[in-house]
Amino acid sequence: MNPAVKYTLARLGLVVAVLLVLLPIPNLDILLKLMIAVLVSAVLSWFLMRRMREEVAARIEQSVERRRQEKEKLRSALSGDSAGEGKPEA
Repeated sequence: MNPAVKYTLARLGLVVAVLLVLLPIPNLDILLKLMIAVLVSAVLSWFLMRRMREEVAARIEQSVERRRQEKEKLRSALSGDSAGEGKPEA
């Protein structure tokens, strides 16, 4: 499974878990409970999901590097400097 999908699902699960803890509190509006759940889950995810964030960042870095190499290869092919050719054709 894609690390970004796992991280997103884990974040949503954390928001839901915190919201479930806050639901029994009677004097808070549901919107306020949801806002608190989002903020608390953001702080918790910063500490608890570090490895998952690093996996997502590494995956993105690999993707960017691969695209950069493909772009350079395409530029080289378009300029006539493809492998095996000594000179561009006129």
